[in-house]
Amino acid sequence: METTTDPPLGPSNNPEASNDSSPVNDVAVFPVSTEIPLHDLQHSPENHETNSAEDNSSAPKETTPEAPVLDSPDDSSEPIPGNPIGEQLQNSIRVEPGPSDRGPLPRKRRRRKKFFTEFIGNTSLAKNRRSDVTKDCDVEALIAMSVGFPVDSLTEEEIEANVVSTIGGTEQANYIVVRNHILSRWRSNVSVWLTHDHALQSIRSEHKGLVASAYRFLLEHGYINFGLAPAVKEAKLRSFDGIEKGNVIIVGAGFAGLVAARQLVFMGFKVVVLEGRNRPGGRVKTRKMKGDGVVAAADLGGSVLTGINGNPLGVLARQLGLPLHKVRDICPLYLPDGKAVNSEIDSGIEVSFNKLLERVCKLRQAMIEEVKSVDVSLGTALEAFRRVYKVAEDPQERMLLNWHLANLEYANASLMSNLSMAYWDQDDPYEMGGDHCFIPGGNELFVRALAEDLPIFYGRTVESIRYGIDGVLVYANGQEFRGDMVLCTVPLGVLKKGSIEFVPELPQRKKDAIHRLGFGLLNKVAMLFPYNFWGGNIDTFGHLTEDLSMRGEFFLFYSYSSVSGGPLLVALVAGDAAIRFEMMSPAESVRRVIEILKDIFNPKGIAVPDPVQAVCTRWGKDHFTYGSYSYVAVGSSGDDYDILAESIADGRVFFAGEATSKHYPATMHGAFLSGMREAANMLRVARRRSLIPSENMKNVTQENDDFNGLFGNPDLTFGNFSVLFDPRLNDLDSSSLLRVKFGGSFLDSGCLSLYALVSKKQAIELSKVEGDENRIRILNRNFGVNLIGRKGLSSAAESFITNIKLARSKLNEAENNATHRNMENRTSYQSSTTTLFC
Repeated sequence: METTTDPPLGPSNNPEASNDSSPVNDVAVFPVSTEIPLHDLQHSPENHETNSAEDNSSAPKETTPEAPVLDSPDDSSEPIPGNPIGEQLQNSIRVEPGPSDRGPLPRKRRRRKKFFTEFIGNTSLAKNRRSDVTKDCDVEALIAMSVGFPVDSLTEEEIEANVVSTIGGTEQANYIVVRNHILSRWRSNVSVWLTHDHALQSIRSEHKGLVASAYRFLLEHGYINFGLAPAVKEAKLRSFDGIEKGNVIIVGAGFAGLVAARQLVFMGFKVVVLEGRNRPGGRVKTRKMKGDGVVAAADLGGSVLTGINGNPLGVLARQLGLPLHKVRDICPLYLPDGKAVNSEIDSGIEVSFNKLLERVCKLRQAMIEEVKSVDVSLGTALEAFRRVYKVAEDPQERMLLNWHLANLEYANASLMSNLSMAYWDQDDPYEMGGDHCFIPGGNELFVRALAEDLPIFYGRTVESIRYGIDGVLVYANGQEFRGDMVLCTVPLGVLKKGSIEFVPELPQRKKDAIHRLGFGLLNKVAMLFPYNFWGGNIDTFGHLTEDLSMRGEFFLFYSYSSVSGGPLLVALVAGDAAIRFEMMSPAESVRRVIEILKDIFNPKGIAVPDPVQAVCTRWGKDHFTYGSYSYVAVGSSGDDYDILAESIADGRVFFAGEATSKHYPATMHGAFLSGMREAANMLRVARRRSLIPSENMKNVTQENDDFNGLFGNPDLTFGNFSVLFDPRLNDLDSSSLLRVKFGGSFLDSGCLSLYALVSKKQAIELSKVEGDENRIRILNRNFGVNLIGRKGLSSAAESFITNIKLARSKLNEAENNATHRNMENRTSYQSSTTTLFC
């Protein structure tokens, strides 16, 4: 993850009319529409666009160059309304037999990222899981394992939360049983809110304390009662304990930021989200493509749910009633001339490829045991073994081997020469099981639902984060935001680029981890055709190339016809080809893809039509990402993900995102879970601070109450705006204090208020404008005024507030004196009357 429903007054600047900043203006010479996207099984970049020919027939036709086209606006990225997927597939124009209908039986193959985990340095977790599963077939334990809990031990989070008084022993064993039961009970029906009393019902009373401990941990860490079901959203409208925990600024409205924001509001924090783009979702973006009577939703970034067992995105899909489409394993491969790869040769090379990986894994185990801290690239090791064992010396075999290498480069978003031989697949022990799935209609459905009613300020590119013992200051587009804590969820590419200034500088330990970890690139070409000519019984097919340096160029095609609502085909560009791809014009790229498709299908008598619309991604040039997703580079390890996740400044600055997830890096669910993780960490820090006595706490509270009380009787109100006029002056040029409240139902636990000093004339002009969004726009653009927090008000504004308080005080004093005199007069009158009638 695209627009969102704004709060009563969306702090956003109309995301529906957003224009994602793209680095270049691409020239389309084809009936194309090019845009910057995001990566596949994990994430990718943003948009460049070109429009397609109006008349597309079933036969290819000549095209003429078109004028340069600007970057595509984001208002076209809305998912298809309703559920048109099934209808449009049934009403598709024509379906020709696909590549799987002819030639040898296609082989089944999976996208391989990971391999022999038993050769990774620390493998106890992987081995213990396998052995424990064979011993214990308890369904609840298996469910807990699928979510990421070990079978017979506590997680680090549970230990930090002190869920039991003693590590190990009977109490811990009983706690694990109770925790698994509560977790499984909610997972059996994720559309309801599981209360503490419900959790107690089937557990013996002597374990009441363990139930309370497990329930609180699972709730606060986002393992239960999360998501988008109506019952869950309703229950999370207010703080769970009614206690305000502080103010949090979240940088970035991707999955991590959105999830953290919703959880923090539930925990009692006041939250504001700053997003540089004019839409939520980050590297998750769904583009609506249409033309010539066909329409489809294309995921240009994160697209595949990689393992559905225990996946929180699978929970969201269930809650929203979205069907899951399993990505079928069948993936036929085609030679450059369009002929299907011989099945025997294909099988032989796949076996040889797996043996090469096995030998590399044995080598790294020996290196880890004998020579500590030594690492080489995975590509170097594989090539050395290939030469020694004379693998794939035949040209066709070499092309096949390079296809598998391209698949590895796709999975890791980087060249083989950049990947750490020792730790490139360190996350394998934690991989979520189950099928890989598509979400019909695109993952933006998740983004929209998660962003709904959150106070998101779009078009706020953060330039600086300053922190100290008393809080944080975040500067974005000339505005200052003050808070108690900040959560930074920007991609690793942005941190590597140094786009955000941290004051003081980040600790050297964290800077070193940012430098060591890799952040790679994957690009896509999404093409909408007038009809499906490739067939509907496969989801993927591959293409081999003779140019070994370009093995990742359009090496794999995804068919989205079954889930996008139209005849949509996506070509992937990985490895070195992904870098070169960003130097090509979109029209040239699309022409190259069409040539490959013609080479495959024309010999079969199948005409390849011109696409109705095409979109090319440019994630490497997108200054909100500078790449697609993270990988373990040579010299790095999984520990660097943990270092990147560490908070700094004694719990003032926190970090989330897929590159902070050691267990689930480079995945959408990794970003999701990291947001939940940091929300829990912030709650822990806030509770710790609440135990520290503060001499000034009462004074600060009283001061805030006095200030908020001024707006209890404003001089002018309209929409979510309130205005206080200068009581000393009556001319239109006199100063006025403007307050704007954000939040709506989702922030009933504490609305966010921002302020500005304007003239009385400007305040009156704003009151005549319809709609808070328009008022905000006029305030910023016409008046040149930015809204700021209470603590950020200037000395002039503070002086104005003092004058209002003084005037109000004098007025109250005068009213009290008048009331007192009236009471005295009344008493005197009553006394005289009584005397007269005695």
